Amino acid sequence: MRQADEIWINASPKVVYALGEAVERWPEILPHYRYVHLLKTEGDVRTVQMSASRSGIPVRWTSLLYPLPRQKKVRFKHIRGVTKGMDVEWRLTRERGGTRVRIEHDLRLRWPPLVRTIGELIIGRFFIHNIAGKTLKRIKQLAETQAGR
Repeated sequence: MRQADEIWINASPKVVYALGEAVERWPEILPHYRYVHLLKTEGDVRTVQMSASRSGIPVRWTSLLYPLPRQKKVRFKHIRGVTKGMDVEWRLTRERGGTRVRIEHDLRLRWPPLVRTIGELIIGRFFIHNIAGKTLKRIKQLAETQAGR
């Protein structure tokens, strides 16, 4: 299952990147995030345990976070939880005086075919799309406020 969510933000990629990469601050700035615990740092790579809420339903996972500021990307590799193995990439592109942010999720569940299809619909549409959408809307609000727009 490949899924993408995106939004245009009236702020520079630098402002948007700073908000997207600072996951340890997400519970302070993103109301739907319950916690983010930094478990380990090796060079630029951070291992983080994250939890968000989807309409009151708590979800959690552990990811490796790869910040790529020169490429204007942040990558995550889920290493624990139902989404183990999922790759996530935040891609920032300068566009029309602002920033296009695209979050791509690539989830390959190793479940039997019928169960996998149902799981991808529930996990992808019900959880991932909802949480990513809320994240993008709030990042937009914060970035545009910081940029004075």
